[in-house]
Amino acid sequence: MNLRQITPTYTVSPQIEPSDLPAIRAAGFVRVICNRPDAENPPSHQAAAMAEAAEAAGIDFVVLPLTHDTMTPENVALQMDLAENAGGPVLAYCASGTRCSVIWSLGQASQGTATADEILEATARAGYDLSGLRPRLMQILG
Repeated sequence: MNLRQITPTYTVSPQIEPSDLPAIRAAGFVRVICNRPDAENPPSHQAAAMAEAAEAAGIDFVVLPLTHDTMTPENVALQMDLAENAGGPVLAYCASGTRCSVIWSLGQASQGTATADEILEATARAGYDLSGLRPRLMQILG
């Protein structure tokens, strides 16, 4: 596992293993959000297998597959709702963690809770250079 904390309640990660779910639960996460489409994974790591492992570990598991085309305002709002109303820390994962970081960044801008600099600094601390997202963040922030 390669967990990268963006905020105290939102952490991202590259692809996790089904066997990682007990340790994720033990680390205090209450929800895992899968942002990786099944088409990118073998059956052993597709959402159904991951959901089964999460249920066995006693952790809530939500699937919100993201691609460039599905990074819509509606999905940004849904991701933020899933993270903010989980009742504790959330881990979101995809292939590298980048999509999970991008959608968080867009959500912060949409909510107006941080400046573009603050958003980009938070993702940079987690190891994601999203500087190319600045124009979009500035557009959202007005």
